[in-house]
Amino acid sequence: MSRIYLLILIFPFIYSCSTQPEFNIKTINRATENGIQANEGYVRSLKFTEAWLTKTDSASGLIPTNLNKKSDLWEPENSAADNYPFMVLTAYLLDKDLYNGKMLDMLKTEEKLTSRVNSLPDTYSFSKQDFLRDEVEMGKIIFCTSEYIKDGLIPLNEYIGKSPWQDRMMEMLDDLSEHFVYLGQMDEFEYYHAPTEEVNGEMLQTLSRVYWMTGEQKYLDWAIKIGDYYMLGERDLSEIEYLRIRDHGCEIIGGLSELYVTLHFANPEKKRQYQPALYKLLDRVLKIGRNEDGIFYNAINLKTGEVADSGIVDNWGYVFDAYYSVWLVDKKEEYRDAVLNGFIKLNENYRNYAWEGTSCDGYADALESGINLFNREPVPELKRWIDSEIQIMFAMQQDDGIIEGWHGDGNFARTAIMYSLWKTQGAHIYPWRNDVIIGAEKNGDETYFVITSENDWNGKLVFDTQRHKTILNLPIDYPRINQFPEWFTAKTGAYYSIVSSQKDISGEYTGNDLLDGIAIKLKGDEKLIIVVK
Repeated sequence: MSRIYLLILIFPFIYSCSTQPEFNIKTINRATENGIQANEGYVRSLKFTEAWLTKTDSASGLIPTNLNKKSDLWEPENSAADNYPFMVLTAYLLDKDLYNGKMLDMLKTEEKLTSRVNSLPDTYSFSKQDFLRDEVEMGKIIFCTSEYIKDGLIPLNEYIGKSPWQDRMMEMLDDLSEHFVYLGQMDEFEYYHAPTEEVNGEMLQTLSRVYWMTGEQKYLDWAIKIGDYYMLGERDLSEIEYLRIRDHGCEIIGGLSELYVTLHFANPEKKRQYQPALYKLLDRVLKIGRNEDGIFYNAINLKTGEVADSGIVDNWGYVFDAYYSVWLVDKKEEYRDAVLNGFIKLNENYRNYAWEGTSCDGYADALESGINLFNREPVPELKRWIDSEIQIMFAMQQDDGIIEGWHGDGNFARTAIMYSLWKTQGAHIYPWRNDVIIGAEKNGDETYFVITSENDWNGKLVFDTQRHKTILNLPIDYPRINQFPEWFTAKTGAYYSIVSSQKDISGEYTGNDLLDGIAIKLKGDEKLIIVVK
């Protein structure tokens, strides 16, 4: 019955457009502009990837941590966690031969050369052609592995899904379970250089997502052991003397919120046990941890209420993700209000702001913060701020494609791709070519896609899927650190009407049709308009 209803509803629309489609010119112009912006992000990401491939070690083929002091080292917490995965994602979207070739070869080499405790990686020296340290330092390996999984492989997995990189992630996670449950056990190791809350927070984020992805209870049980450590009194974060809210330290706030959302659906009784402690922490951070503009300080003393570091966090959205996630399940309105108030002054006070001094990494995190929250709360002022500040980040790239010459360069590509996917509403063309430009813009219940090409092009327009369901099996799409937000998504079982400037494209499509991709032939200088309803 629903199929018949849809046919009756859209038939006159398709028929009237079969002779002379009527399009919204303003929406077409916005989509065209978005395409130019998206294309710049893609071109810059590919240029970054190609530039770093010229810096690989001649013997191993691995990329160094940076091009100066650590040019002799491959470090799992840096080279692998921050740089390499976003070279992989760039290749996946823009150059499938590179993705299936050098990027995959790097993964195989890494597994072979750098796995030290089963699959768990350690720092590799190019000059030694061996591990940097002669002895196994388990604390270091635990930290490195948690960083690689959460910062690098989880974002890659959330976009691509099943792949050799997913296999690598799961193998390391399972091997890690033999050595680490929660950070209270870390005292037995002689070496450990990361903040306690960083590793615990990373593990909570990873385990919450992997639990839904696999459906295996062991991952939730592991996360609950970490959650109990914080939420049931052993380590009360609301009373500690130093909480780093900025990058690294903020991981625990995000991790606890992800576990809390997971328990809302998977174990409501445990969620009720955690609620008082989580609210106490979140309320305390809101009370003493923000400046007059609603943006978080770098670090605070929760016990005394003093500000320990009055600098402003670049990853403010990472922290707001936690508040928004809790609001989604509990509807605690002051948490959503805090998020909305947290970016209201960006246009006024944070244009061309030195988030981390002159570092591109600060801009990448601040822009990711804005993009992920705009996906949930499309406030026009936030959009204007993102469009303005992305150009400042883009300008930090050097002519040869390198950004700053360290592992944080990968975060440039991460955020550039995130921005480009927003400007195309998640749709993509295969094969990608830098003279074929696609942009998109919503207009009510219609989404406009505009594609132009300087030269003839044949390929497919492929639409995004609800990745939080199809890859992670999440019950809701709560905001997550380093996720690639969903914009227009095609749903299996749904039906869509399309009107196009090419008559043979117009018609009715299933969700699967859109996910498989629409075949397109473009002539040079042609402007193709596709409206999906």
